[in-house]
Amino acid sequence: MIKPASLRAAVEAALPDLKRNPDRLLVFIKEGSIRCTAAASLSFEYAYTLQLVVTDYAEHADTVMVPVLAWVKAHQPELLANPDRRDGIRFEAELLDHKAMDLGVSVQLTERVIVTTHEDGTHTAEHVPEPPLDPWAGVVDSWSLELPAG
Repeated sequence: MIKPASLRAAVEAALPDLKRNPDRLLVFIKEGSIRCTAAASLSFEYAYTLQLVVTDYAEHADTVMVPVLAWVKAHQPELLANPDRRDGIRFEAELLDHKAMDLGVSVQLTERVIVTTHEDGTHTAEHVPEPPLDPWAGVVDSWSLELPAG
């Protein structure tokens, strides 16, 4: 799986204090499954919930949420574009005192893996990026057609 390390790196880049103190940024994978069909290839998809936990965090939650949302927009965009996926990003917090909290953010992720079987029986697995969103989806073109009377 590639996305957990990628999300961690994005959060660390946005919050340098977490890069200096990496033990305060925890990443867990929960509820993982493999989606595979009985097709000729062994290609499959990982599906899992990634949980990102920032411990003893004294800043506003927005400073974590914004980099997470920016990463999701680039790497799992349907979570933002599809109203049926409204619960694809969740959070919880434990308020430790009046200054700090433990903040957990859960993101439902998928990763497609294309498996190629070679003539010698060996396999190659390639992680492929999410397909781009249709740039025309949701675009309403305002035009009208007037037909001649009669």
